Amino acid sequence: MKDKQIIGRAVIFIETNLYEPLTVESVANAVSYSYYHFHRYFQAVMGETIGSYIRSRRLTQAAYDLIYSNRRILDIAVSLYFESAESFTRAFKKRYGITPTEYRKNGVDVLIGKHHPMQLDKITGCNYANLLPEIVTFEPKSVVGFKFNMSIEKNNSIEMWEKLNAQLAKQDYISMNKNRYSIYETGVTCLSNTFDKNSEAAVFIGIETSGGSNIPEGMELKEISGERYAKFIHKGTVKNLLSTYYYIWGVWLPKSSLQLDDRDDLECYTEQFLGAENEESQIEIYFSIE
Repeated sequence: MKDKQIIGRAVIFIETNLYEPLTVESVANAVSYSYYHFHRYFQAVMGETIGSYIRSRRLTQAAYDLIYSNRRILDIAVSLYFESAESFTRAFKKRYGITPTEYRKNGVDVLIGKHHPMQLDKITGCNYANLLPEIVTFEPKSVVGFKFNMSIEKNNSIEMWEKLNAQLAKQDYISMNKNRYSIYETGVTCLSNTFDKNSEAAVFIGIETSGGSNIPEGMELKEISGERYAKFIHKGTVKNLLSTYYYIWGVWLPKSSLQLDDRDDLECYTEQFLGAENEESQIEIYFSIE
């Protein structure tokens, strides 16, 4: 059984059927494995039963619907196969610490800092085979480049990369290592309880370098600490990169037993990055963990 492919197919099936009757047997059948083998395998890989995973994802979806729809709370509960309004309220409060009514009244998606749970239109074409993370210890790196501010609403990263590449070419800067990095710096503007699409984040982009003795004019040096990260691989175009983040934020992060650390997160563009429009391109994504 190929771990990532099987679990990826199971996750896609669950995501596309949250509003349909879902059973352990139906998930096992969808990936062409017997209930006996698959439910044990799923628990070994994901750290919980399929039934628990489905219920948790439905709670995540319910939280999204409370904020981003006008549907009655009872209708949301019934559509996601909770037995009654009372059982839904108990389960919701146990997980989020407040009732569905209070959650909706707040008007702020406090679930994962407004990182929306995956929606059905976000998962088409997204390659989940590589989205179970590998836990790695990152070697310290030095990166030469520059910093700018951006938000989801005003994403000027493409313009900044063009500027960086032009400056490197103009100054004939040569690095033995071609790896390029986007470093998303931790800071008070992106706290989980205040983050939204207009929140600005400081981003440092640059190319890996062996030392700080030859820094091009107008650039600076940034050090990446050598600590633990959860490493994901995005495969596909840059346009579909947000779908991968929806998966990480909406599926992996709420369910992971790992704790995120208060350090910078990274994207690494290696020789496996074949261009922004290439379906075979790979981008390494690193989330800092304790």
